[in-house]
Amino acid sequence: MKNPKKQFKNNGYFLAKNLFTIEKIKRLEKEFDKIIKQLNNSRENINAHWNSVLTKNIDHVNAKVVHSHNVQSYSSIMLDMIQNKKLLDLAELFIGPDIVLHHTKLFLKPPIIGSAFPLHQDWSYFPTKNNSMIAVVIHLSDSTEKMGCIRLIPGSNKLGKINKSDGHSYINDIHGKYSLNKSTPIIAKKSDVLFFHCCTFHGSMPNKSQSPRKTILIQLYSGNDKILSESKHTNIQLVLRGWNYNATRESVGSIKT
Repeated sequence: MKNPKKQFKNNGYFLAKNLFTIEKIKRLEKEFDKIIKQLNNSRENINAHWNSVLTKNIDHVNAKVVHSHNVQSYSSIMLDMIQNKKLLDLAELFIGPDIVLHHTKLFLKPPIIGSAFPLHQDWSYFPTKNNSMIAVVIHLSDSTEKMGCIRLIPGSNKLGKINKSDGHSYINDIHGKYSLNKSTPIIAKKSDVLFFHCCTFHGSMPNKSQSPRKTILIQLYSGNDKILSESKHTNIQLVLRGWNYNATRESVGSIKT
């Protein structure tokens, strides 16, 4: 691993190879599959197809991606995954010693119909004052170009916050200059973990393979940073390392009296 902090700062991302053991990944994949079964049995709308104008021409007519927030609410094994020392050691290099969990997500891109994700910035959905929010993507399956792996624009983190960068609007300075199919594919193996900055433009092509693509996404931010607005992405505020300096009685869920 060669200077991940420098690579993250310059490129807006870092791919850690084999961060989890194969035995651990197999156990996590088993939990993942168990969650998927429970979601299917719930009869909820679990299809998080983006349905963006930016990807409508490349998506399958029946495009689908199975999704749920907060895998740690399903499984103690998933909670253990979030607290992995190697994962947090890398996160500390990127955002400092105070590490707070904002939320997690599960994504299953089914074979053939797995939907695309348009180029977007995460800051649009959960902005913070100091832009410390990062995404951590744990690969529970291999992720190839044919499987619709994550793609990103190296160095785009240096562009800072761009208005309407939520993946639902065409931005000439971005989408006129960069295209999803020509962005950098992050080809990953099962057990690899991708870290990227909230201002890094990223997306993914459809899964056209015969295999499902399985990932868990963890959103972390610095305990010295402050959330600017809330959204449907619940701010769990679980301190994984250090201290949360902006926690208040109200923000952590105390009942008002």
